[in-house]
Amino acid sequence: MKILVINWQDRKNPLSGGAETHLHEIFSRIARWGNEVTLLCSSFNNVPKREVVDNINIVRIGERYNFNFYVPSATQYLLKKNNYDIVIDDINKIPFFTPIYVKKKPILVILHHFFGHSIYREAILPSALYVNFAERLVPFIYKKKVFAVASKSTRDELVKKGIPNENIHTIYNAVLQGLKPDFAKKSSTPLIMIYGRIKKYKCPDICLHAMKIVSSQVPEAKLVVAGGGNYLPALIELSKKLGLEENVEFLGFVPEEKKRKLLQSAWVVVNTSLKEGWGITVIEANTCGTPVVASDSPGLRDSVIDGETGFLVKHGNIENLADKIIQILRDKRLQDTLSRNAVKWASKFSWDDSAQKMLRLIQSIVEKKNI
Repeated sequence: MKILVINWQDRKNPLSGGAETHLHEIFSRIARWGNEVTLLCSSFNNVPKREVVDNINIVRIGERYNFNFYVPSATQYLLKKNNYDIVIDDINKIPFFTPIYVKKKPILVILHHFFGHSIYREAILPSALYVNFAERLVPFIYKKKVFAVASKSTRDELVKKGIPNENIHTIYNAVLQGLKPDFAKKSSTPLIMIYGRIKKYKCPDICLHAMKIVSSQVPEAKLVVAGGGNYLPALIELSKKLGLEENVEFLGFVPEEKKRKLLQSAWVVVNTSLKEGWGITVIEANTCGTPVVASDSPGLRDSVIDGETGFLVKHGNIENLADKIIQILRDKRLQDTLSRNAVKWASKFSWDDSAQKMLRLIQSIVEKKNI
């Protein structure tokens, strides 16, 4: 089978995140299983326009801020040249509206989550209005298409917007190979961790405010912030204003091996995002035996089992967030119970299983189109 996938970025892009990890883990396996996969995405500095990465044929055009304007003509060119069996429209922020110009091939839509009003926290007003308006068009332009989503939260949101429930298939995210618990490597002192892309809409500032309370109750506690992003300078400045220089360490981007060691040594991982498609960071932490305290927000409420693998707190409730973190830091028995539950929960998710489900879904769509 020949598959054309469209996404803003590939995994090698320095701005890639969970959506790109999902795409790469799923479709590199589908390609390895004998299918031809081409990824159409935006270009970036010092990267070839075409290359093969883990069996995926990558075609890069345009740049991050104009890529969507190149997509219609590039898609039609690739379809004419290679006669793909299906087009995968991987929506991440601004949709590509493929149903308007892809008429003779079936389309599968991958959607992690809508930004909704959270985009106004992340982007300047003109850009935020553009993204929000584009998302509002999705139920009309994609109404008859099949969707693959990563969580019940996103499924529920799609149904609420008018997409038929029978057209939506939930395929969960998983974790990278090499992550596993090693309780002998737990930090000797209380270690809290937040990691991933440091973006404003993910609200890491809430964690810093909570850390001010935590440090007053558990003075030896330390928070490490692993990850880069455009909100990192503001977060560093906030740390200084709160007088947390001795309690917070900013590591910037960390390679996978360093991330694994941090996750194994942390006592608790915190995720205060306003909205997620699922929460790959949650399951990665759980795989390493680390419980998670997270906002009770879409996506995170799907990946955190409240009271079993960690805790969910009302988004923005700094006192409650701090209280749950302190509970885990002070109660070794609670920490051990949450850790065991977390490992058991995370073991249920496999990229191989998710890729097989995605491939079966793709095959069913193509077969139905050819009947």
